[in-house]
Amino acid sequence: MNQDQIRHYLQMYLVVGSVNCKASDPITIVKAALSGGVTLVQFREKGADALQGTELLRLALQIQALCRAEGVPFIINDDVDLALEIDADGVHIGQDDENAEAVRAKIGDRILGVSAHTVSEARFAMQQGADYLGIGPIYPTHSKDDAHEVQGTAILCELRENGIHVPLVGIGGITEERAAEVIKAGADGVAVISAITEAKDVHETVVRMKSKVGNTLRERITSQRLI
Repeated sequence: MNQDQIRHYLQMYLVVGSVNCKASDPITIVKAALSGGVTLVQFREKGADALQGTELLRLALQIQALCRAEGVPFIINDDVDLALEIDADGVHIGQDDENAEAVRAKIGDRILGVSAHTVSEARFAMQQGADYLGIGPIYPTHSKDDAHEVQGTAILCELRENGIHVPLVGIGGITEERAAEVIKAGADGVAVISAITEAKDVHETVVRMKSKVGNTLRERITSQRLI
């Protein structure tokens, strides 16, 4: 899969699991998010009250079916065995998960995303076959108990200035108001949990946020061409 296609998928990236869906059930939220224009869905079922076994599998398959109907990639956080069992479109792993090279060997040409927090981590993930890098947390977040130290948008600028040209998606505390500055700093898209799963109107929130991302990407590309 080429990098331009990956960049498109990263633009409006929903991370979702039952633990993060307190305002409504995950299926209702994913349906609304897809109708609003989400470009990729990551299933992340982690936390004290996370589903397991048959319930986990059932929810994963339900969300996957919704994504397939809309032609949107569906990837699994960390659980490579689950991704292979249901033939998901890819896997996203963190620095504390299985080695990226080993995961690449298992999943073949499926999408592989890797979380990175430094230039050295980013370079190593690229060497091991990552299709894109998840960078963050950009802002403080309450959605992930295992979140690293807040990075700010400066980490995105630092990565680009140090020759990291692979697709990047920012994650962590990104709201509709903050989306544009994440893109201006060098990200190709925004990965969002609570700003969507806790939104009063999921569909409209996604529409507005995606519009801001798209407009800012176009402005950034235009300014780069003028330099």
